[in-house]
Amino acid sequence: MTSVPALSPVPTLSPATRVRRTPFSDRVEACGVTAYTVYNHMLLATVFRSVEEDYKHLCQAVQIWDVSCERQVEIKGPDAARLTQLMTCRDLSKAKYGQCFYAPLVDEDGGMVNDPIILKLDEDRFWLSIADSDVMLWAKGLARGYNLDAKVFEADVYPLAVQGPKAEEVMATVFGDKVRDIRFFRFEKMAFEGHEMVVARSGWSKQGGFEIYLDRKELALELWDQIWAAGQAFDIRAGCPNAIERVEGSLLSYGNDMTMGTSPFDCGLGKYVNLEADIDFVARDALQREIDQGLQRTICHLLFSEKLNTGVFENWSVFDKAEQQIGKLTSGCDSIRHGAFLAIATIAKEYWQNNETVFVQTPFGSREARIASFPME
Repeated sequence: MTSVPALSPVPTLSPATRVRRTPFSDRVEACGVTAYTVYNHMLLATVFRSVEEDYKHLCQAVQIWDVSCERQVEIKGPDAARLTQLMTCRDLSKAKYGQCFYAPLVDEDGGMVNDPIILKLDEDRFWLSIADSDVMLWAKGLARGYNLDAKVFEADVYPLAVQGPKAEEVMATVFGDKVRDIRFFRFEKMAFEGHEMVVARSGWSKQGGFEIYLDRKELALELWDQIWAAGQAFDIRAGCPNAIERVEGSLLSYGNDMTMGTSPFDCGLGKYVNLEADIDFVARDALQREIDQGLQRTICHLLFSEKLNTGVFENWSVFDKAEQQIGKLTSGCDSIRHGAFLAIATIAKEYWQNNETVFVQTPFGSREARIASFPME
């Protein structure tokens, strides 16, 4: 009889200088973080009390998130606007100071390199607030290859998010009522302890909130502490991007729902592909060919009839009734809102239709699911 090995302790993350702490890490740990991941070579909290409890609190109150891992690739110089446009298929020609642009970055083969928020700080200065991939190296290569007069570097900026339905009240206590006038996906310079910094109405949740782009890290703990004190009347907790909330909210994750092997069309981001605009970007020919040849895949939600009680999965395969593979799951969670397992999936475009039944091969056997709209209605 084969012996069964004893269960080993859960492995921990070994600290190293290449995995960077943030100016807020001491406060994050004092608040009881129980799990980290590494994102852009930097620590990002993933759980405090539990994913489920963190979710419920986020949807009801207010949380402070250390999202310093949202690194800012700064592009600055006479050719900064041209270089930034070369990287994205979204038309930035009419971008103005104070606007935040969700913009797919796409390579010469039509593959997604990243999906940052782009902030125009001046005519010759941009921040790309990136997801988890090494955008700076690609940008440097384009600048050199096109012989552009633009500097590309990682700015010394550490975003801090305040998210949840009570976020505005907390922010107004710290920054004053002018913060209420910031519109969605807009930013303003706001003063804190005599220093002005960018504050945007944005964040990786659907619960509403703000992101503060701290560019003077010696103010980090004072900023955290003032927000924490202001939030006591509103049941503030430390939090982090929540796996359940983001899947329910149809928020895509780079590295999961999109990679360099997928195009913007595969990810449901076709409205950001501005082929009709008079702009130059490296992906133009590849994306035009994809249109000419006919789109092959689309993104959707799959809603199961039950919870699966699994925290991790890797690209479960999706089949039609004839047992032909038609796609794969890219993210999923046991949804609190729907009381069942909810997934994000890419499937062959001809199969996409709301309420159509498909079959997913899971570690628990084949399970039925129905196709639901994306974003979720």
